[in-house]
Amino acid sequence: MRNFLRLQSLLWLFLLFPLLCTAVAYNPADSPLGGQWRGELKASGSTSELVITIIPLSNGTLYATLDVPKQKISRMPVKVTVKGSDVSMRIEEAGSRFTGRLSGDQKSMKGMWSQPGLTSALVLERSAGSVLNAATFKPTAPYREEEVVVPNKVDKLRLVGTLTMPQGRGPFPGVVLISDSGPQDRNAAVDNYRMFNILADYLTRRGVAVLRYDDRGVGKSTGSYQQANTADLVSDAQAAMGFLRAHYKVNKTQVGMIGHGEGANIALLAAAQPIGAPSYVVSLAGSGQSGSELLRRQQTEIMRLIGSTPAQVSAALQLHERMLNIIRETPNNDLARAKVAAMLRMSNADIDFTMVQARATQLTSPWYRFFIDFDPKTRFSGVKCPVLALNGTADLMVSANRNLPLLQKGLRAKGNKKVEVYKLTGVNHWFQSDRSQWPLVNGEIQPTFSPRALVLIHGWIAKHSAKPVERPASAQPQVAKTKLGLKSKAKAAQASTATQRAAN
Repeated sequence: MRNFLRLQSLLWLFLLFPLLCTAVAYNPADSPLGGQWRGELKASGSTSELVITIIPLSNGTLYATLDVPKQKISRMPVKVTVKGSDVSMRIEEAGSRFTGRLSGDQKSMKGMWSQPGLTSALVLERSAGSVLNAATFKPTAPYREEEVVVPNKVDKLRLVGTLTMPQGRGPFPGVVLISDSGPQDRNAAVDNYRMFNILADYLTRRGVAVLRYDDRGVGKSTGSYQQANTADLVSDAQAAMGFLRAHYKVNKTQVGMIGHGEGANIALLAAAQPIGAPSYVVSLAGSGQSGSELLRRQQTEIMRLIGSTPAQVSAALQLHERMLNIIRETPNNDLARAKVAAMLRMSNADIDFTMVQARATQLTSPWYRFFIDFDPKTRFSGVKCPVLALNGTADLMVSANRNLPLLQKGLRAKGNKKVEVYKLTGVNHWFQSDRSQWPLVNGEIQPTFSPRALVLIHGWIAKHSAKPVERPASAQPQVAKTKLGLKSKAKAAQASTATQRAAN
């Protein structure tokens, strides 16, 4: 079925939620600094507003960033240290530091700001209504964002998406984001977690153009999602890649694809084509097992999680295998649906008739028919471009231990030596980091994309572009061109070291 994995994913979330909620206990009152702090810094006869955002993490540490709107500096990392009422903030990237004390009412911090060539008194005041809400908080991005329409001339439909373009003249390398199975919007949104929004923002701030789009039949895109299989969706990804390559600010020789879950399979199928393949592919939670093997394992894990006995698991798997055989042996969809529905009613007399019909329709859909016999090991040997494959050890949908070796073997079958694979500890199927690293926003823990994965993805794209990916001027600290005079200490060697650490 087209959204079978999606439904199973939601079931996983529902079943795991009570367990995860007990994993961390954290009191927001333990961190009085949480929120936004603003102050006016005087330098060289002018004034610049500093905005420091501090978010308590569930492991007791603080995540903080610096924004200087006047200089278009955004989300520069800040290291915060608190001892009683004494507060220290270091901005290593700018060679700057703030040391001060938190007032008794916790509404202000008074201290000294120091940077090369300047030492000045600074008062930071808590912004009114500074409680952050992850669903609505969105700082001004230092890049251009626009809605675009991508024509798929092969299937005669239109894909509507968002293109984020770095500031500057370019040309920039670019990537197309391809979502996992199930009808998804351009952000691959699940509740307040917008996986592709985070990924696009991170890469565009670092000089990579990113195109993400609503799946066919979803949002503003036309076409029928229910009538498409994985091979059909390859043409959507190819259309998006062609659109990006044709953009005047994009280097057409440096356009790749980043696919998540089934999207990784779609990207690799596009890369296996002899003509028009992407320049590189990043596979996130890609599978190396065949579709039927993957579904069998997922069903087993779900039943075990809800407390099913080995006998119940075995019976369910046998029923599923018989239904697969019926689907394979009955090309006529009406007849196949009738047979599957009859088998479902025989196995559970209490099941609702409407649910039986819906399930039978899903199991005989074009997507499901394609997926159960799809074997990545035999389909990806034609991939010649560089591939980065990332899988998380906490992924309960696509096991890293089972799938990553198979995926690597299939990609290298015909001598492709440009394949790198990494197993990321504590990262789940949605590439969320360990729960202890999630920020606490508005009193609730909010999921976020693994920082280690983000650094690794960007570093690898930079390495496989024709020239190093440079952060656009607007996203960098301006040393000689600004009155504030923030100096960046970042070196290429440090970036390389950060990338290596992220992979460990």
